[in-house]
Amino acid sequence: QVQPVESGGGLVQAGMSLRLLCAASGSGFRNAAVGWYRQAPGTQRESVASITSGGSTSYADSVKGRFTISRDNARNAVYLQMNSLKPEDTGIYYCHYVWLGFQYWGQGTQVTVSS
Repeated sequence: QVQPVESGGGLVQAGMSLRLLCAASGSGFRNAAVGWYRQAPGTQRESVASITSGGSTSYADSVKGRFTISRDNARNAVYLQMNSLKPEDTGIYYCHYVWLGFQYWGQGTQVTVSS
């Protein structure tokens, strides 16, 4: 199994959208639950959204109704569609999964939302 790679971050104005991509090779990624986390400067890393191998999803209260997590197992990809972005969504977004007891974190992608 390999470390996931995130992409799609950037600088946007409040109210705009971004779509993040998390990609990793290996059957572990396809069969694991995958989560998106974020960390703003001076704060702890927090869970944003997660999706099981079967497609069940969960969200932090702060992003419900604005963010959508999805996966395409044929492409070994997990997406995070972020709409109506707010300045408080600013941070580094990380992809994470666990397989056979090992944790895999990506390097993160920066999302900056200006007011």
